[in-house]
Amino acid sequence: MQQRGVTGWVFNVMRYSLHDGPGLRTTVFLKGCPLECAWCHNPESQEFGPSLMLNQDRCRRCGDCVPACPEHGIADPAEGLKHTSQCIHCAKCVAACLAGARQMAGRRVTVDELAAEVERDAVLFDESGGGVTLSGGEPLAQPDFAEAFLAECRARGIHTVLDTCGYAPRETFDRVAAQADLVFFDLKVMDSRRHAEYTGRDNGAILGNLRALAATDKPVLVRVPLVPKVNDSEIELEAMADLLQECGLRRLHLLPYHAIGREKYTRLGWPERAIAFQTPDGDDMERAAALLRRRGLEVTRGETA
Repeated sequence: MQQRGVTGWVFNVMRYSLHDGPGLRTTVFLKGCPLECAWCHNPESQEFGPSLMLNQDRCRRCGDCVPACPEHGIADPAEGLKHTSQCIHCAKCVAACLAGARQMAGRRVTVDELAAEVERDAVLFDESGGGVTLSGGEPLAQPDFAEAFLAECRARGIHTVLDTCGYAPRETFDRVAAQADLVFFDLKVMDSRRHAEYTGRDNGAILGNLRALAATDKPVLVRVPLVPKVNDSEIELEAMADLLQECGLRRLHLLPYHAIGREKYTRLGWPERAIAFQTPDGDDMERAAALLRRRGLEVTRGETA
């Protein structure tokens, strides 16, 4: 298989997933994302390359990490877990921390290494009709690796799902999506100005890529993270329904916003980015689903807390 030696950055491989496609899935989360969604529940995915995460509750103030740092990038351990701008994320302090207070999110792997890792679950895939889901971060932010990995999985007889926000040049989007058996396409906010406000980018390329994808015979499931007071208004939901009808798409999956990512911002040293949003309850989810169903869409709902 061509390009099996291409390398990419991965921050998690989650097995036995029931919600990332048909059957039992192994979901691979890639590092790097062009968006900075204010409600992101995997902020450790946003950076390209490794991200140092600190857990204050586990720190024993022992100081073992200090001499391990070749850049002298660790502050006085008596003050708790802190690192200075000299930190180069070399992970030597992580290895020295026996308490597990220091963790590194992100590792570099080859396509062949990752494909061999997920293929260990092939029996589960065969028995359940499952496979591999490539998520992130944003897989299209590592296009060569994403394309090669999906192609290698298909060559090994593994069903593939691409989970994408759709933000990429058209040529990049087309060649990566071509290697997926199914595409999960995430819509955030329909209004372009508000999309830029909440994600850092407008949605022109995203909507263009969805329209182009819908014109092919590729199976598509549109997914919407429902965030109260952001994208749950009647105007937003009607605009989503208009777009799906224009594209000839009928399936939509509503996912409730969860605050599980907020604590991670502190561990990454970005507490100022942790914005508090309301979590939708069952009534909120059903109201949105009912409006979309009235527009002729087949709507499924994710579980609320």
